[in-house]
Amino acid sequence: MKEIVPLERAREAALFGSKAVGLGAALGAGLPVPPGVALSGSVVERVAAGEQEAIDAVTEAVERLATPLAVRSSAADEDGAEASFAGQHLTLLNVPSVDELVPALTEIWWSANSDSAISYRKRVGLFTRPSVGVVVQTLLDPDVAGVLFTENPVTHADERVVEASWGLGEAVVAGLVIPDHFRIDRSGTVLERKPGRKQLAIRPLPSGGTVEEALSDELGKRLCLDDERLGALEHLATRCEEVYGPGRDVEWAFADGTLYLLQCRAVTTTGRPKPAPPPTENGIADRAAALKAVPLFADLDENEREQIARLLKQRRFAEGETLIREGTQGAAFFLIEAGEATVTVGGEQRATLGPGDYFGEIALIDEGPRSATVSARTTLVCHGLTFWDFRPLVESNGAIGWKLLAAMVKKLREAELRAHTS
Repeated sequence: MKEIVPLERAREAALFGSKAVGLGAALGAGLPVPPGVALSGSVVERVAAGEQEAIDAVTEAVERLATPLAVRSSAADEDGAEASFAGQHLTLLNVPSVDELVPALTEIWWSANSDSAISYRKRVGLFTRPSVGVVVQTLLDPDVAGVLFTENPVTHADERVVEASWGLGEAVVAGLVIPDHFRIDRSGTVLERKPGRKQLAIRPLPSGGTVEEALSDELGKRLCLDDERLGALEHLATRCEEVYGPGRDVEWAFADGTLYLLQCRAVTTTGRPKPAPPPTENGIADRAAALKAVPLFADLDENEREQIARLLKQRRFAEGETLIREGTQGAAFFLIEAGEATVTVGGEQRATLGPGDYFGEIALIDEGPRSATVSARTTLVCHGLTFWDFRPLVESNGAIGWKLLAAMVKKLREAELRAHTS
């Protein structure tokens, strides 16, 4: 399948995203990148939808990699000079086996379609249907990792700035520690060494996922890079500029004595759920029947509701997790299959939702802000529908569009009647 390729063959950003293409170019230039596989946005979406052919093809390609795995988003429009999706699209570290890859890919697909990601897209003028490719790589177990800027991101001085900490680099990227800080000129001379306060290190767990390991006060204050490693980082900065151009933000790691490049981009101003089986015809019929309880879809016939049911994708939420947040831009409609959720408005609880209940259907029509916050009271299993999937169906089916219009007019009349009689 041309949309699943070894990382070094990922050359089309529109298919695989800029992160995958950048790492592929790095491999082609001889830079030290861990082996991996690039998945197109279309493949990731088909996996999230439970299509067995896509799942089998991804599994076959990734089986060649040593486990555990690092699974990182690579959206086609991320990591540019004017907008960065860092913090919006998910990265899952220490996926222990290929068997756990499907739920990991599903979670990453949903992260690109979350309310926060859609709100960000609107804010930076990238309000288009997300296409989130994925890079799957062998996960390193580094003793030291961090970030490197090929020019000073604050003063713009022509010098390297390095921030480093013990363990996986996510401790630095996520701001969980005050990292060691170094400045290096282009000749390799160290201009500044400033110890940080590294209270913890993120380490991979044997069972999957990561843990925050507390560090001793002595280790937390000790510089984690010596001159030899700083020299290696300066050389990596030079090579990255030769391959990519100036002004680079580099993520790196030292593992087993070797320096690896994890990501290079332009400088910009838990437990995992179990995989969901592909929906059966009975499952689609059940979901279609559940949609009849939603006023927006109540007047559709069985065949029309089944067309919508086929677009639903499963999403799981952990206890306490926020599904949608009041005031953020709406991105999806959700139908609850199992578990309970609470609805709050202005911090006050208004309702409890359970199996068969739903929320967010207006987001399929007007893209407006959410009117309430919904949080998982227990572990929650939902079936979600984004407007990216919903609208093409309506635009191509006048009968469905007309019935939805009638349903919205009915709601408007009811609201006007309440306003006149109150």
